[in-house]
Amino acid sequence: MSEIKDAGAAGKSHHYDTDAAAFTAEMPSMASDRASSVSILKRPGVKRVRRILALAIVLASAVYFAPAPALIFVACGLIDVGRHKRVRYELIEKYFMGNGVGTWLLSPINLLADLFSYSNKGKYKLEDLPAGHRAEVESCVRAFVENGDLIKGHIAKTIGQNKRCMLTFKWYKALQATQLRIPAFERDHRYIKTIAVSAFNTRERTSWHFGPLRFTFRVLYNLEPIDSREVFIEVDDQVHYWVDDPLFIFDDTMFHRSINDVDHVRYCLFMDIVRPNYSQKGFDLAIDAASAISGSFKRLFYKNWSFIR
Repeated sequence: MSEIKDAGAAGKSHHYDTDAAAFTAEMPSMASDRASSVSILKRPGVKRVRRILALAIVLASAVYFAPAPALIFVACGLIDVGRHKRVRYELIEKYFMGNGVGTWLLSPINLLADLFSYSNKGKYKLEDLPAGHRAEVESCVRAFVENGDLIKGHIAKTIGQNKRCMLTFKWYKALQATQLRIPAFERDHRYIKTIAVSAFNTRERTSWHFGPLRFTFRVLYNLEPIDSREVFIEVDDQVHYWVDDPLFIFDDTMFHRSINDVDHVRYCLFMDIVRPNYSQKGFDLAIDAASAISGSFKRLFYKNWSFIR
């Protein structure tokens, strides 16, 4: 009897060992299958389909539960996208399903701002702006150039660890605590609401993206333009090379990207100036409201930047 029991136990043990060995052998295959599935989901075409399906589900739900607001947002988004001269799939995808969703949600406000503003050219020369705007831009540019070495030295302490840095002096009217003080940037400007310095490390670029609000236009001034066509900013269908003109003014809610594809750090004065309009008091109130939530804008629209003091 004991021999029979021993034989049975041995048989069971052998059976369990065989199953365990088979399971162990299958584990790499299972892991490989999971990895393959994840890899497939990350493919550009599959990600695109997933985004489209997600947008369709969200829009269908919104139209079902709140049809009027949903249709208003869709219409405003289409009008906003239609302002571009070069409408392409990448623009549409990023606006409705990517980093432009925040701009889409703000599109009713931006289109309302358009109604109370002068016609939007998209890109501007300094002479296109009213005299008061020009005077403030020129004053800040002079201060930037005069203090260029101080600014570069200050940013150099941290730029080596970061791809992009932003040294902020004023953000939506609110003065920022900075270790580097430049009196001209601390003045109570009538039209300039944001003053900062953006620094791109060597071989750095942004992806295509949109700014948040159209109460202001973006003003950029390159401190030391490199003699290269590999350093530029591209807005919609136009490319601006810094070597041709260090000053560039544009509507930053349009699709744009910035490239610094050389072995030099690029320093730009970065300002937001109130766009010329028919209701300055109304725009002042709107910018005051934006200032109250400007911290959220930083996190949402500038998450790939390192803010320094």
